[in-house]
Amino acid sequence: MTVKEAPEPRSGPTLTPTAQVSIVVIAFNDAAHVGAAVRSALAQGDVVGEVIAVNDASTDGTGAALDDLARTAPRLRVIHRTDNSGGCGTPRNDGLRAATGRFVMFLDSDDVLPEGAVRALLDAALRQDAPVVAGACVRRELPAGRDVPWQPALYREAAVHGSPEAAPELVRDTLCVNRLYDRAFLDAHDIRFPEGRFTYEDFVFTARVLAAAPRIATIPDRVYIWHVRRSAAKQSISLDRKDVANWQARIEAHRTSVRIFRDAGRKELAHSADTKFLDHDLRMYVRELHTRGADYRAEWWRLTRDYLAGFDEADVAAARAPARWIARVVLASPAPRDLARLTQLAARPGRLLPPYASEDGRPVWSRELPGVELDALTTGPADQLPVTIDAAPVITAAHGLLRLRVHELYGRLAAAGPVSIDIEPRRRRDERPGPVSTTALTPAGAGWTAEVRLDLAALAGQGGGRAAGPEPWDLMARVSCADGTTLRASLRAVGPGLRRRVLPSRRHGLLLVQPYATTGGALALRLASGPRSVWRIAARRLRR
Repeated sequence: MTVKEAPEPRSGPTLTPTAQVSIVVIAFNDAAHVGAAVRSALAQGDVVGEVIAVNDASTDGTGAALDDLARTAPRLRVIHRTDNSGGCGTPRNDGLRAATGRFVMFLDSDDVLPEGAVRALLDAALRQDAPVVAGACVRRELPAGRDVPWQPALYREAAVHGSPEAAPELVRDTLCVNRLYDRAFLDAHDIRFPEGRFTYEDFVFTARVLAAAPRIATIPDRVYIWHVRRSAAKQSISLDRKDVANWQARIEAHRTSVRIFRDAGRKELAHSADTKFLDHDLRMYVRELHTRGADYRAEWWRLTRDYLAGFDEADVAAARAPARWIARVVLASPAPRDLARLTQLAARPGRLLPPYASEDGRPVWSRELPGVELDALTTGPADQLPVTIDAAPVITAAHGLLRLRVHELYGRLAAAGPVSIDIEPRRRRDERPGPVSTTALTPAGAGWTAEVRLDLAALAGQGGGRAAGPEPWDLMARVSCADGTTLRASLRAVGPGLRRRVLPSRRHGLLLVQPYATTGGALALRLASGPRSVWRIAARRLRR
């Protein structure tokens, strides 16, 4: 059973006794960041009885940095491993065995806990008598500082779930770090991380937790900040996807998780995990597939096809339309094909590129793969119509112009009757909206066209005075139809205008404007304003 939790008055008394929580911080060759992680744990206040830092045989000074901190922080205990474990599971298990608090939480050395995180989790655990409490996490893109909520639908409001099967969507959050665990519960069910070189060990740990059917509380409070450093010399496991072995490890972690659910008799959780794999994991890797070499693509396709062959049709059918269509194309073709089209379909929101084919009046993927039917192709909210909108930017000294073409899709869009299109800029780092541009759509062949002017000076003026670099803006489209249907889509970047321009501006003196295509092919803009910012960016490029 799931119940909504009534919010506590902020002025009411706290329910939290002191020193109940042990925080386990794991680190390997991360001297530059581990201090910030440990200090964020110590700063949680008197609810934290100890911080246990496990140094996994680092060779870069991480151990010395932790020892220096421990000299002035009595609550900090440091464990030095003599051999590197090769993964995250073993040092976490070491910390868990050493913990003495009633509750335990995990923290990675390159992340931080926001103020009040542990207190919020512990309050909920005690108030709801829940051995597991989960809170909101954000992925913070560095150095830009943009926060992207992780699985936000799970943490919009406080709730209590009598067991995970009352809310099987909980399997979509495979993180172990945005949760507080009762150690007695973990010990009673012998729940530990996989040892050694096991990538995506948190998938397995989380599956073991959910399979034990605890009472789970979720809270909307932000409890974890996951730092994403895409430009780092050594990428984190979640970002280091250039080797196909990473995908193989992800498949193995997912396979193990599903087996745990099935062995525990949690069929609904196993079903939800398979659906999540299609909706999230499969789409994420397909979006990047066109950037990989031929050998990677061939091996990725073979691994994926072999794995998906074992999925139940009910699991595939339960996935969102883009994911299940991608899965069926992979299963139907023995070799990689239609990668540009698959990449666009894997985007969020998905775009289905022409050409479009039909078989006996049914929409199908292509003439060559007629067995891949595009089922549930509707304009309803359950499966958003994956409409494709091409956008060719034309940037001149006078203005920014987008030449748009909205493609028809098996007659579905014509039936709705498109009449106008809005272009909505959103500043990437905080989702702040920019000025909306609206224009009418004109029928043109198998689709509709429009030209939309962008107020580049106004967008640059909303940059917030950031001089460190150009400000990225994403561009979303909203198509309004005569029958009341509203469709949202990203724009597909096309044409020769995807290049940097420096423009004179009455308002800013100079504007640097760069339309570009994201990894998924969507159109975005980078903007910088003022002579100082523009020249600083130019000088940085010259120094490279």
